[in-house]
Amino acid sequence: MVVAMSGESNQNGEPSMSSGTGGEAGGEVADAAAFPVEVVVPEPGNDLDSKIASLEKDKKDNWDRYLRAAADLENLRKRQKREIEEAKFESKGRVLKEMLPVVDNLERAIEHATAQAGTNPIVEGVQLVLRQFLTAFERLDVTPIEAGGQPFDPNLHEAISQQESEAPPGTVVQVLQRGYKSADRLLRPALVVVAKAKSAHEAS
Repeated sequence: MVVAMSGESNQNGEPSMSSGTGGEAGGEVADAAAFPVEVVVPEPGNDLDSKIASLEKDKKDNWDRYLRAAADLENLRKRQKREIEEAKFESKGRVLKEMLPVVDNLERAIEHATAQAGTNPIVEGVQLVLRQFLTAFERLDVTPIEAGGQPFDPNLHEAISQQESEAPPGTVVQVLQRGYKSADRLLRPALVVVAKAKSAHEAS
């Protein structure tokens, strides 16, 4: 809407005249009246609402992108941590698996020598070496798996054969090779013999 200022015709079609007695002040009023001033009043519309809606949408999109980027970064960190832990376990496991047969042979040697001739300085020396190995395993968080007399667990035991026994079926009755765990992970399963029910003929 345009508002007419001084200098334009009034309702009677006559030019509007400024009041005053003349002089310098009157001259300034006359000069100002010679240049009409238009005042534009903005009409209400949808431009402002559309701009606000667009900014709100951009804000939401940016926030969603931030959340996705943060989630992706967290997943990447977790995946890298798992990969590092897996690499450490694989490296540690390879070394330990090379040492386990040595421990097995020391245990067999002690068992055989003790059965043949009892204890002697040589057997005691071998027992000392075995204890040093087992102590080193403990420091590395490596623990043997208890298998004898335990229910067979396929997650920890590997059955080599079954044997008729008075023990409940499914019970480990003999350990052929000790198993080990590294922390909460299986390093090597125990090789075992599992009890089975006696045949009907023998049971009678």
